[in-house]
Amino acid sequence: MTDFRLTAQHTDGDLALAHIAGDLDSTTAPQLRTQALALIEQGHRHLILDLQAVTFCDSSGFNALVGIFRCAKTADGTLVLAAVPDRLERLLDLTGLSTLLPAHPTAAHALVAHTRSQDTATA
Repeated sequence: MTDFRLTAQHTDGDLALAHIAGDLDSTTAPQLRTQALALIEQGHRHLILDLQAVTFCDSSGFNALVGIFRCAKTADGTLVLAAVPDRLERLLDLTGLSTLLPAHPTAAHALVAHTRSQDTATA
């Protein structure tokens, strides 16, 4: 059994910060997608996924991230990544998805960037 956890620690209005731990593979990708989409359905259309504790990501995990991005976009929201592991960051760059999925070095950086973008949007 592959170890996987999604923990939503910061939920503020339409924003949710979720910490992901373990492997993102064919066994766990459906869980990631289901749990992330549940956050969107609960009204948290802006998601920050902290990937610091992700130990492995195959094409199934990658596709789950793309699916989550599409659902967030459909809900007029966003998907932002934080602490992306090197191998996944290279894959995002190679596929061009790094232009659609902004990444920040830490979850704290992503939260600050989100707050600034919301402040700019309401100004």
